[in-house]
Amino acid sequence: MRDFYEILGVAREATQEEIKKSYKKLAKKYHPDLNAGDSEAEDKFKEVNAAYEVLSDDNKRQAYDMYGEDGLNGGFQGGSGFGGFGDIFGDIFDIFGGGFSNRDSYEGNKNIPRKGEDITHQITLEFREAIFGVEKTITIRRLEECKKCHGHGTEDESSKHTCERCNGTGQMKVQSNSPFGRVVRVVTCDKCHGSGEIIEKPCKKCHGSGKETVNKKINVKIPAGVDNNIVIPITGEGNVGENGGPNGDLYIYLNVKEDSVFERSGNDLYLEMPISYVDATLGGKIKVPTLTKLVDYDIPKGTQGGTTFKIKNEGVPYIRKDAKGDLYFKVDIIIPKKVTDKQRNLLEELRDNGGNGNEEIKKERKGFFEKFKELFE
Repeated sequence: MRDFYEILGVAREATQEEIKKSYKKLAKKYHPDLNAGDSEAEDKFKEVNAAYEVLSDDNKRQAYDMYGEDGLNGGFQGGSGFGGFGDIFGDIFDIFGGGFSNRDSYEGNKNIPRKGEDITHQITLEFREAIFGVEKTITIRRLEECKKCHGHGTEDESSKHTCERCNGTGQMKVQSNSPFGRVVRVVTCDKCHGSGEIIEKPCKKCHGSGKETVNKKINVKIPAGVDNNIVIPITGEGNVGENGGPNGDLYIYLNVKEDSVFERSGNDLYLEMPISYVDATLGGKIKVPTLTKLVDYDIPKGTQGGTTFKIKNEGVPYIRKDAKGDLYFKVDIIIPKKVTDKQRNLLEELRDNGGNGNEEIKKERKGFFEKFKELFE
């Protein structure tokens, strides 16, 4: 039996938040779009989705914890009486010859509407698209009702009839003896393979499945402020449901490219800002680029290289509130490698007049060499 907790890499007492976090990480790792042609990754992806479908639902998780995967058979949906436990309870009653079974009331479960499987798709965004929001048209592959047979799976309705072996239930009772008495097990019908129906002339387009794989274009509105690993759910855009059930959902996984100028951390932006040694020494007004404009900022005199300043509300918008993060810029003092004769003369004059000898610099230099005094004695 598969261990869903082991598949997701979480403890049995894991919270829903821990389960969701692990699922998102593994789903991205094994996603088919990122592992083209890797059948092992595809199988892992299916396992991860199956495990999350159970453990993310409190009712299904409880059933799984008590009875394993057997507790999920028979269309168990949670919160609806005994649901998928009918087969389990029926087996218990039959073992001890009780003559009473709830199974008969659940033999028609194959015909109940079931939601289709969810599907995923990955979108890569430019840095500014993620910050300002964008609308993308994507193409997904999903299962839809076969257009030729309208989901019936047959060339014509007359070629479909009820399976005579299981009488349309899709299941068969198999009896065997044990030290505890007669044991009755329910297995999938080997003739109709659980469908309850025999199709003499399958639809040539879908080969009797009633479904076909199609490419569909969907417009996705991506809000401002999204970041890496954000998942956008779109209800009803997954695979077609069973027996008239609703479609599954589509989950969009976002990947955001890095920017050559700005670095993002949460909703704050960071920037390396070059300034001249004159502005750093004397102070002055400089222009700092933000996402949308140039902002004037007064640099104080005596600014040291590596000092960081903040400009409020010039960061990334928050998705769920009307606010923005901040912009932080760290100054990088640029020392020119070449100077004109005039500039050289001015610098020489500055040095001759104490440019390298004011009290602040003398104090700093003295303190620096005091640290190495013992090495020279």
